[in-house]
Amino acid sequence: MMLSKNRIKYIRSLEMKKYRKTEKAFLAEGNKLVNDLLGHFSCKLLVATAQWLETHPLLMAQETIEVSAEELARASLLKTPQEVLAVFELPSYPYDDSLPERSLCLALDDVQDPGNLGTIIRIADWFGIEDIFCSPGTADAFNPKTVQATMGALARVRLHYCDLKEFIRVQTERNVPVFGTFLDGKNIYSQELSAQGVIVMGNEGNGVCKEIENLVSQKLLIPNYPQGKETSESLNVAVATAIVCAEFRRRLS
Repeated sequence: MMLSKNRIKYIRSLEMKKYRKTEKAFLAEGNKLVNDLLGHFSCKLLVATAQWLETHPLLMAQETIEVSAEELARASLLKTPQEVLAVFELPSYPYDDSLPERSLCLALDDVQDPGNLGTIIRIADWFGIEDIFCSPGTADAFNPKTVQATMGALARVRLHYCDLKEFIRVQTERNVPVFGTFLDGKNIYSQELSAQGVIVMGNEGNGVCKEIENLVSQKLLIPNYPQGKETSESLNVAVATAIVCAEFRRRLS
């Protein structure tokens, strides 16, 4: 089957959220990423070179198209296209605001950079955090840039978009611990941490909004070294997430 102009237009349209929503689909590119997602998401379309298909004979895809490297490049969103791209069905996860009572979850308040979000999903996967609750202003987890940055972690981490203020309010009513990182917080390395609850991470420029900050039960600070020395104003949100998750898991392992 040929890779038609309409098929190329369809694949490239998935760069935009409105078409991902309309088509209920998202795009993934590259050998490792596609391999990691196959089997976890239903594959609607697989486009690959003959060499790639020869080395991956057992595939579960609704439609498979063999292409040359030149044809693949016309459909790809990457500057350096790889041997395969795939269109997967968007997943639908049940919303359960009681998850933080049983496990450690992340909450993202308007994290807007797709790369940061993808890295945070990858960090969550590394540290065994399976659920991330996101404000509507947080970047789309299925943006192609986000998908690439997850390096396959989307197969194991569920994203829930919700009214984050209401979600956090419910947690506080249930006495579920809600942690957040703030410049006026207490040193994370000397505070009591828990194996359940929510860790709130804020917007790249503005941090956590005031309404959610007022609901946080334990403000944490990642101290610079040495303390009191003039340094950067703050850490990148993905870097901060990695440090916080590492400390929670180190302390409670």
